[in-house]
Amino acid sequence: MSEPLIKLEGVTKVFLTDEVETHALSGIHLEIRQGEYVSIAGPSGCGKSTLLSILGLLDSPTDGTYVLNGRPVQHLSLPERARIRNREIGFIFQSFNLIGDLTVYENVELPLTYRGMPAAERKAAVTQALEKVGMAHRAKHLPSQLSGGQQQRVAVARALAGKPAVLLADEPTGNLDSKNGDSVMQLLAELHKGGATIVMVTHDSRFARHAERTIHIFDGRVVQEQVESDPTRA
Repeated sequence: MSEPLIKLEGVTKVFLTDEVETHALSGIHLEIRQGEYVSIAGPSGCGKSTLLSILGLLDSPTDGTYVLNGRPVQHLSLPERARIRNREIGFIFQSFNLIGDLTVYENVELPLTYRGMPAAERKAAVTQALEKVGMAHRAKHLPSQLSGGQQQRVAVARALAGKPAVLLADEPTGNLDSKNGDSVMQLLAELHKGGATIVMVTHDSRFARHAERTIHIFDGRVVQEQVESDPTRA
């Protein structure tokens, strides 16, 4: 069997504030394979967002190892981490994080510009990503001219455009009404069917069931893993 895309061994995260130690994560062991759709579930404050930050190289573990695509990444320098984030990880945030004075097209293009991708290649990648999320017809609009659901679709396109190894979604439906939330979850399901590897943090068990496998976290520890067999899953 091939090596996992993501492998965490004994990962802990301790925050020190005013001489108080907060153990956000305690001895996390986790493997995610290419093409999997995994949800990380648990109550508020259980450590799931901290775990996603470590997976996305936005934070470093206090202890333990993290291997991404066959490469240990827990001790990389900040520039190396930034480079891997830009090329191998696509982020979908709860708050969309679109830049208000850039068009839809420019928002999706920006990370590719940082990467130094040639203009013609950028145009093809942006167009393909916007078509995939059904937003190509809004390419010249500003975020303020879009609904919340449309803004999140643009955010998904931005994450997709660079063809990352993994998509990390942090409560992607958190700022959406139920109809738009369902629409975004359907979009993620379609991307997974197309071969995308997705790791999603959610506190909503209804959305967690869209994934193939759910990892339940409580007080910074993995307390349960379940494989979903919900026939309603797209």
